[in-house]
Parts: sequence; structure tokens; C-alpha cells
Amino acid sequence: MLDPDNNKAERGHRGIAIGRKNWLMVGSDRGGEAAAIHFSLIASCKANNVDPFAYLVDVLTRLPVTPADQLDTLLPHRWRPRP
Repeated sequence: MLDPDNNKAERGHRGIAIGRKNWLMVGSDRGGEAAAIHFSLIASCKANNVDPFAYLVDVLTRLPVTPADQLDTLLPHRWRPRP
């Protein structure tokens, strides 16, 4: 069933809104883009009950050797840690 409100989305952006008040700047437009990518990955991990640190450590080691046609297996909603 579809939720009649957007509370989950609002909660997901809360950390960014609070951070915006605490961080003066990220240094540049590229820095802002990099920060947005990191925030998005971390939020996706949390939404899929994945530990963001474990995910990033594992994916960054797998990324160089993963064939292009299998990169989607490294997305947070499909990722499985190595045994």
C-alpha cells in the first residue's frame, strides 16, 4: 500500500538539511557533486538496511575488476557481501 505522506523522504533529507547549516561549503562545484554522490550512496544503503561503511569498502575493492555488464550487482539494493 502506498503511504499517503512523504515522511520517509523528508527524514531521508534531514541529515543533509542539518549538515547544510553546519558546513560552510564543500569547496567547489565538483566538491558539491562528490558530496551529493556520497550522500546518495549512504542514504541508499540505509534505505536497504546495508551498512554503508562495509558496502563502500567492499564495492571500492570490487569495482576495478567487475565487468561493465555486472556493475548493477554493486548497487546497494542488489549488493551482497562476499562470504
